Order: sequence, then structure tokens, then C-alpha cells
Amino acid sequence: MKKYLLAAFAWLMATSAVQAQDNVETTVETDVVSQYVWRGMDLGHASIQPTLGVAYKGLSLSAWGTVGLTDANDVREIDLTLSYTTGGLNIGITDYWNTDGLDSENRYFRYNSHSTNHVFEASVGYDFGPLSLQWNTIFAGNDGYNNSGERAYSSYIEAAAPFALGGCEWQATVGAVPYTTDYYGADGFIINNVSLRAQRNIKITDTFSLPVFGQIAVNPSTEHAYFVFGFTLKAF
Repeated sequence: MKKYLLAAFAWLMATSAVQAQDNVETTVETDVVSQYVWRGMDLGHASIQPTLGVAYKGLSLSAWGTVGLTDANDVREIDLTLSYTTGGLNIGITDYWNTDGLDSENRYFRYNSHSTNHVFEASVGYDFGPLSLQWNTIFAGNDGYNNSGERAYSSYIEAAAPFALGGCEWQATVGAVPYTTDYYGADGFIINNVSLRAQRNIKITDTFSLPVFGQIAVNPSTEHAYFVFGFTLKAF
């Protein structure tokens, strides 16, 4: 009897392990873009931007990066994000690191607030379906300053509305900086990102499609406009 109980227990554990493994989602992909535009700011020329991530039951850990394809002087960046989503609610922490920071030698493992290239940001948001809202605040690292020369705890808020039109997936976005910080070049409240993006999957073979997207973005604060084209290569 003991032998059969042990066999049944081993089968149950193996089945549970397979089910748990099946629930883990892995992302390996890269975007190729004509220009690196982030939150209404021009951060580089044509770039390749890979993503590696794992997710399990609402908890996800991802790494994202960017490197210039046409200009060796473009910023190189590595971002690590830990987030949790339940229903429409999401919370997360991101560690941004790039080569445009306080450390001229670009050492990744330097975290001193006065000589680091890292920026640590907390975020919270809610997806209502037809509209999503997100609040992001820098709480450590190479943050900006306010008019008093103190840490600004730089924040960025964003509203996004997805919709379908003409066989494409669209998204309209409006982003703003709520108070003074030289991180975003804001002297008080500004709207710094108004964008419209369209994406469509182009069928290449029966088993492979290529997501292609275009985006128009305007920064009303700086009066700059950008047009970005790109595509995504997905390993799985």
C-alpha cells in the first residue's frame, strides 16, 4: 500500500510541476525602430530594442534594452522591471540604467546617488478597458531637481485609449509632468506627450506574422514632433 501511495504522490507532484511550468509565460522579442522616442523626448536614432521577460500569475520580471544602429553616440540603456497585475490594477518598480548619467565611465554596479547612472521609478496604474491611467514617480538614483535645488521626485502621468480602426490596433496617448523637475525640463505642469500609434500584423507564412507599427508623437512643451516606424521580431 505504501508503495502505491508513494507512486501516487510522485505522479501528483510531477503533474503539478508540469502545470506550474505551463503557467509561466516567457517573452523573447525585439523592436527595430527608426527613432527612439520616450515620453515625448528624443533619445536616439534608429535602434534595436530587445525584451526578455517571464511572468507567472500576474507577477512579471522583464529586461528591456536599446542600442543605436546608425550612431555610435546614441544612448545605450538597460531597464529591469518587476511588476504585479491583478484585474485592472498594476504596480511596479523599474530600474533604468543608461550611458547618459553621472558616471562618465558607465559602470553598471555604481549605485551611489551622486555618481550613478541608475534611475529607480515606482508606478501604479489601472486599466478600465476603454481607458488606462498610469502614474510614475522616481524615488531614487539620478533624479532631477526642482527650483529649490532639491530632489524633485520627478513624476509622469499618462492616459491611453486603445481602439480598432481599419484593420489596425490603435492607441491614443496623452502624457504630462505634474510639477517642476529638470529631469523632464518642466517648470511646473506641462503636457509633454501626445501620440497616436497604429499596429498591424503582416502575415508572412502560415506560422509567422510580423507586427508593424507607426507612431506620430508631439511634445507640446518643447514644440517638437516625431514620426516613428518600427516592427517587432518575436522568438516566442
